[in-house]
Amino acid sequence: VEVVPSAGALVIRALKEPVVDRKKVKHIQHDGNITMNDVYETARIMRPRSMARHFSGTVKEILGTCVSVGCTVDGEDPKDLQAQIDDGELVCPDE
Repeated sequence: VEVVPSAGALVIRALKEPVVDRKKVKHIQHDGNITMNDVYETARIMRPRSMARHFSGTVKEILGTCVSVGCTVDGEDPKDLQAQIDDGELVCPDE
């Protein structure tokens, strides 16, 4: 049995924040910044569990996770990057 962490856990790990005791500290605000390459690496790990047909869809799922975690990607809002993928301005690699 292989355990694959959730997308949120992988994004928080990419932020390289110190480990906190979740029993003592509640409602942690993650306001860091990760690179687009970190998003691609996370998407590659999550690809077998993703329902998206294309790799760009998996990348958009991870960007949505970044929105919910509260971090930015390359200094930009993840929602803007999702719109750029939709418009074809940002091209994702083929897995």
